[in-house]
Amino acid sequence: MSSRRPRARWDPRGLRSPAWTASLTWKSAVFITVMCCVLAALLGVLVHTAVTRQTVGQAREKALTRLTDVTAAYEAGEALPPRSGLDPPGLPESLRALAAGGERGTVVSDHLGRPTMWAAAPADGHALATRIDYSQSARTINGLDGAIIGSSLLAIGATLLAGGFAVTRVTRRLHQTARVARRIGAGDLDARVDDPRTADPSRRQDEVAIVAGALDTMASALQRKLLTEQRFTADVAHELRTPLTGLSAAAELLAPGRPSELVQERVRTMRALTEDLLEISRLDTRTEQADLDVHELAPLVERVASASGTEVAVVREGPPVRVETDKRRLERVLGNLISNAHRHGRPPVVLTVDGPVVTVRDHGGGFPEYLTAGGPQRFRTEGGSRGHGLGLTIATGQARVMGARLVFENAADGGAVARLTLPEYEGRAEDPPPDHRP
Repeated sequence: MSSRRPRARWDPRGLRSPAWTASLTWKSAVFITVMCCVLAALLGVLVHTAVTRQTVGQAREKALTRLTDVTAAYEAGEALPPRSGLDPPGLPESLRALAAGGERGTVVSDHLGRPTMWAAAPADGHALATRIDYSQSARTINGLDGAIIGSSLLAIGATLLAGGFAVTRVTRRLHQTARVARRIGAGDLDARVDDPRTADPSRRQDEVAIVAGALDTMASALQRKLLTEQRFTADVAHELRTPLTGLSAAAELLAPGRPSELVQERVRTMRALTEDLLEISRLDTRTEQADLDVHELAPLVERVASASGTEVAVVREGPPVRVETDKRRLERVLGNLISNAHRHGRPPVVLTVDGPVVTVRDHGGGFPEYLTAGGPQRFRTEGGSRGHGLGLTIATGQARVMGARLVFENAADGGAVARLTLPEYEGRAEDPPPDHRP
């Protein structure tokens, strides 16, 4: 049997770049820096090459002119000028070989620790050479290179500052547009970008202004559509109230029997639906105000469970807490959750109070996927069960009004779980709750 251990595999997902590298500002800064460096390098190379060629050319002409004088003195049998001679020491071997081959040439090398320009020509099988000091030319080239590098860094810094300022202005407007879009998505339909470039039609608009204007137009159209739907729902519910009241009174006058019971049951169902529609229309306008007070959570939940008229088990976990909430709205939310659990799930239905969190769980098939992903939708139910999908919609709206958070999940071992998180009271521990004050 082989005892080799499996090799560890490299996971590329473990090497993720930081989140800030995805920002447009960072990408623009990198792009500007790279382009500035490339441009500076290209211009630096061109200037360095041109100046070096010119400097070396001048030094070479000077060395060849001196070599001509040395050659004339050698041919005339005169004494050679200083720093000249046949096969002088320090002459580079490449230039010596070139002269031995019958050609003239120049080369730059170090001689006694100083840059030197050598020039050599053939002379009776030897190399007649002379040298001139190349230090000043070398310093000129080195100074030019330093100036190129310094000016390039200065240009890159100035370009980064100017580019960063310009990009930041654009990204700030984009962030503002994104914030407004998130506010609209959260339900604030009055939110607008109001970019000043879109207020004046004669003013040229850039791409950010076009996006901001399109978002404002979309928000206005969406607001008009939702307001129309809200008014329609409220008007329908109000118009149905009067005939339903008369129909309910007339149903009470019917002779006792099964037909009378069926009519009265349908009338009660229609009245309940009408009241739910009115409540939803009030919640949609977002004008509802919560009547907040401090309450002991566990006893309040137990009273709601006992008043529901159904079999509900209440489980307490953790120490008792007090919450700041609207008692009437909380009873409405818990009542709807309990009713939904019995109507669409299977027993047992369990209410768990753990700190400021109340969990309502049944043991049925769980919530549909659309509900856990995007929340409840009115007039949408699945599985063929009775109902209009308004109970959970009302529970969600009431939870929002009283500052609570309602989440719908499915338990790992089956069943639907509705978790309501209430704002915990931050007052002094010795203060008695209102429910127990004398």
